[in-house]
Amino acid sequence: MANIAYPQFNSVVLNPPLKWAGGKRWLLPHLLTIWQNYSHCRLVEPFCGGLAIALGLRPEEALLNDINPHVVNFYKCLQKGLKLDIDIQNEKEFYYVQRSEFNRLIQEGQAKSSKAAQIFYYLNRTGYNGLCRFNRKGGFNVPFGRHKTINYIQDFSAYKLVLKKWKFINVDFLEVPITSNDFIYADPPYDVEFRQYSQHGFAWSDQERLASWLAKQNCPAIASNQATERILSLYQDLGFKIEILDAPRRISCNGNRVAAKEMLAYKGLRLL
Repeated sequence: MANIAYPQFNSVVLNPPLKWAGGKRWLLPHLLTIWQNYSHCRLVEPFCGGLAIALGLRPEEALLNDINPHVVNFYKCLQKGLKLDIDIQNEKEFYYVQRSEFNRLIQEGQAKSSKAAQIFYYLNRTGYNGLCRFNRKGGFNVPFGRHKTINYIQDFSAYKLVLKKWKFINVDFLEVPITSNDFIYADPPYDVEFRQYSQHGFAWSDQERLASWLAKQNCPAIASNQATERILSLYQDLGFKIEILDAPRRISCNGNRVAAKEMLAYKGLRLL
């Protein structure tokens, strides 16, 4: 992917530190053209995920939420200048030992520790296809990924300054505090069969809750999702302006591999 001209800190280009299925880095050129008129705002992401959008838009202030507490713990450790002091190996047996250790830390109430953050990073980079999946008991259950080579980061000091004024929280999106000076970008789990990114998943009723919540906010907001018929109807019925984009992923359609369709739903944007 071509380098993107970030609005701030141009001397420091930081990639998302985690692999993230469904990441939106490909959307950055599109979102940057909108963000230029709102860069004075606080960026709010109810689903910050792999952090691609925040690191791309590079706001001065941000409120970044995720329902996955292990993601939030990792980012809070990045704010402190995280450095790995655990062993890391791209090896199947070692991976499962570390996965068991991570789940032990969760069970014993140590999920907010630096060690848990380090193991979470290792599992994320080494596990299958960047998945972040948990069973209903809260245990991480992504299998070994079998990557030929992995470029692990061991010193995350470069992230410390950029994340300095960003606040990370772990709540249901309805509890995210919003002000009139905010700019919301909401990227929930897709409206597809697999939604188990956290212990409790993300159902259709959550999609409806999110759309209604966004519609009530007194600030600019953008929501992205897979452009399914019911997602489009949901946002259109709430008065959002809809744009359809071709996503970089492919889907099978009548034997052909065609670009998947991505919905962007806009509310309260001056330039549209």
